[in-house]
Order: sequence, then structure tokens, then C-alpha cells
Amino acid sequence: MNKPFKTLTRVIIVVTLLVVAAFMSGIVYIVDETQQVVITQFGKPIGKPITSAGLHFKKPVIQQAHYFEKRLLEWDGDPNQIPTKDKKYIWVDTTARWRITNALVFLQSVGNELGAHGRLDDIINSATRDVITSHLLVETVRNSNRIMETEIVEDEDVIVTDEALERIDVGREILEGNILEKSRVLAPHYGIEIVDVRIKRVNYVEDVRNKVYDRMIAERKRAAERYRSEGRGKSAEIEGQMNKELKQITSEAYRQAQILMGKADAEIINIYSLAYNKDPEFYAFMKTMETYSSTIDENSTVILTTDSDYYKYLKSLGDVSR
Repeated sequence: MNKPFKTLTRVIIVVTLLVVAAFMSGIVYIVDETQQVVITQFGKPIGKPITSAGLHFKKPVIQQAHYFEKRLLEWDGDPNQIPTKDKKYIWVDTTARWRITNALVFLQSVGNELGAHGRLDDIINSATRDVITSHLLVETVRNSNRIMETEIVEDEDVIVTDEALERIDVGREILEGNILEKSRVLAPHYGIEIVDVRIKRVNYVEDVRNKVYDRMIAERKRAAERYRSEGRGKSAEIEGQMNKELKQITSEAYRQAQILMGKADAEIINIYSLAYNKDPEFYAFMKTMETYSSTIDENSTVILTTDSDYYKYLKSLGDVSR
């Protein structure tokens, strides 16, 4: 092994040992892209927070690096029992996203994320209580005044319901915005920015839950009754139209039947007239026979004068029998 190579090897080893020693002694520290650092000397912060990623230097032993997240962090509070404006108690469970915007103030005020969670408990829970107690229960539960929506299908009659049985002026989304706005007032005092607040869950206490269920059932029954009423109205309309059309058809059929019967009677009269004109005596004889058939039977007793036309043919029948 030649001398230059040995010299280079020694240099590399020495540099490596120096770097390791620097890290071990705390002279060098690394800041990640997702981190920010505050340097303290004898427990007191010095300088501004370090937010740029890479290698940085500090005094060993007397200085210490405190790392904080730059990314969004999650806060999940405990459910709180809160009365609404209409004096109904509910359990409200909220969650939020936040981040450290001023690491130096954050370190001086809360120290770490655990301390920050304690402060966020106070800030967000207080804001949630203020907002919920100033609004009605229905405004906490619902976002709109819509009971249901139906898709509008082409070439079909669709009823779209766009009103609720109890109207609200604000909904849950607006309440969440109010909670966020109130929470942001105090958060900067701790070097924190609250990015978003959401009501994760709303549970009713037992007596309120029963009342809510009864109310939901009543609302659905009222909606169902309205649809049934509309259905009955539509049914009556269809039946009325059907009866109207049936009467029109029956009337037209009766008119046609009367026309046909009139024509038939006219034809009969015409035939009788022709027959009478050809042989009046025969016509009188046939009509008399028809009269006999319709007026006299085996149980009939007829008293006639000898000069009666009605008796004339009976008499002639007697003469023929002799």
C-alpha cells in the first residue's frame, strides 16, 4: 500500500471521527423538512425559531434544541354535556386540526404538544359551549330545511319536497364555523393556529332522545299523511275523469241506438204503409189478428156487439167452421 493512499485513509477516518464527535457533543443538529427548532441556552430561548431544513450548529452542553412539528396536528376532545337554547341537554363530541405557527411562543406558553392539548381543551370546549347554548337543538342536528330530495326523471311527474316541518335559520356547518371563529381568538397567544373544527358526533341524553324519536316519528307520519292525501286527490281526479268519459261514451252509444231504432221504426212503418196500400183489407186482417193474439187468451172473456169490427172476423171464422 503506497503512502498517499494511507494518508487519504487517515484523513477520511479523522474527518469521520470529528463528525461523529460533533454529533455526540451536540454541536451539530439536523432539522427535517417537517420540523422547526427553538434553541435554548440554560433553559432560556435564544434567537428566532429555525424553520429551514439542513445541518445547523449550536454550542455544546449549554445549548439545547427543541423540535416542533410544522405539519397539521390533530386534536380530539372529550364529549361534553351542553344545554341548547331550548333547554335540551346533549352530548357534543368535537375534533379539530391545528398547527404551531410560532414555535418560540409555543415553547414559552405551553412547552410541548401535551400542554397544547390541554389549552385546546379549554379553548375549543369553551367556544363550543358558547355557540351551542345560543342555538336551538334542531340547528345543532340539521344542516338544511330539506326532508328529502327526489331525482327528476325525464317524462315523469315528480313531486320535489324542499321544505322541512320545522325550519331553521342556521345549521351545523354554520355552528362549526362560529366555533372555529371563537377558538381562533385565543389560540395565537400560545403560538397556535386552529385550522378547522368539526362536530364529530351529537348524542342526546335519555329524556331528550325519547322526545326526538317521538318527534321524528310524528314528522314522518305527517309527511306520509300528506302524500296519502295527495294520492287520494289524484285518485279522485282520475276517477272523475273516468266517470266523465264513461258518461260521454254511454250518452253517445244511447244516441246511436236511438238513431238506429228510429230508422228501424221508420222502415217498419214504411213496410206497413206499402203493405196497406197494396191490400188494405189484408192489412186490416193482419193487424186484427195481432190484436187478438195480444188481448185474448184461453182465460179471457170478451163481450162484443154484433156490429163491432173486432167481432167481424170472429164471426167470419164461425161461418167458415160451419
